[in-house]
Amino acid sequence: MQGPAGQYPTLQVHPGRRCNLQCLHCYSDSGPAVSEQLEIELLQAAVADAASIGYRVMSVSGGEPLLYPALGQLLRAAHAAGLVTTVTTNGMLLDQRQLDVLQADCDLVAISLDGIPESHNFMRNSSRSFDEMCARLPALRASGIPFGFIFTLTFHNVHELDWVAQFAFEQGASLLQLHPLEPIGRATCRLGDSYPDGEENAAALCEAGRIRELYEGDLDVQIDLATVPAMLEHPTRVFVREATLCGAQTVADVIAPLVIETSGLVSPMQYGFPRAWAWGNIKDRSLPDLAADWITRDYAAFLTLCRLVYEQAVRKDNEPVLNWYEQVYAAASQFAPAQVREQLMHTCSSDSPAR
Repeated sequence: MQGPAGQYPTLQVHPGRRCNLQCLHCYSDSGPAVSEQLEIELLQAAVADAASIGYRVMSVSGGEPLLYPALGQLLRAAHAAGLVTTVTTNGMLLDQRQLDVLQADCDLVAISLDGIPESHNFMRNSSRSFDEMCARLPALRASGIPFGFIFTLTFHNVHELDWVAQFAFEQGASLLQLHPLEPIGRATCRLGDSYPDGEENAAALCEAGRIRELYEGDLDVQIDLATVPAMLEHPTRVFVREATLCGAQTVADVIAPLVIETSGLVSPMQYGFPRAWAWGNIKDRSLPDLAADWITRDYAAFLTLCRLVYEQAVRKDNEPVLNWYEQVYAAASQFAPAQVREQLMHTCSSDSPAR
């Protein structure tokens, strides 16, 4: 379990919501008819600002990033700022022109892969998605750009992990990341019965461990799930810490991932995080200014929220494996920062000795 920032605190950038697909589980409700996008000059400034406050990786998603006209300029700006760059794509548009763009300034291509071909096509809402993605892989391998696959875990597909890992290995991937389906965006109305439960999460964790051993040295297997023993041993990885920056720490050391959504809104942790907890908008103020204000205004409340989730999660009668980010999202949807601050003040007042 990595986090909160890990070794490489990440800025996620969603420059546009246009996509060639309308996937059933799309968190940003992207699609062919969606034209919303951010101006490249705004993003270039934000990427440089992100590096100045400690972020070390820029991960570009969307929408389909390959449909963002200025993707090459964005990646180049990130490299100029000293950031490692990754691009998450459905892989269907990886023609030679796009590969030339990525070769120049992309350090890793992450391709969505949601199970066996039939399952992948179902999730992608397209009968062509698997075959067209596969057809692009030989040229991607020939380009020499490191690549991996991202698998969305649902209630129905943990048994397909073995096939997915073998496919990833045979294609020459260096990474397989397993990410549980979350109740956000299009999934809330299209896949309401598909969220993995505690038993499915535990099965996926066991399967990930087996696959990691099987492909050790060839395939880096990561899974975005937490275990209670790991949380108890490393509580700071789930934001259980004091609300101060120590020594040379920057905001990137205590809040990551950080997300720039296509609207310009800056959100902690994930796309669509409850709006009351947002930093603000890069169209209005610079990223360092937004960071400084959020640390002063809402950071202590955010840590309190995370501590509440942590204390609930580690109770002995709860599931031993969980999607911690999903649980924090749910708590943030229920309690705004002002409510948490009010509770903090009430608690401090109650704990004060009588005079």
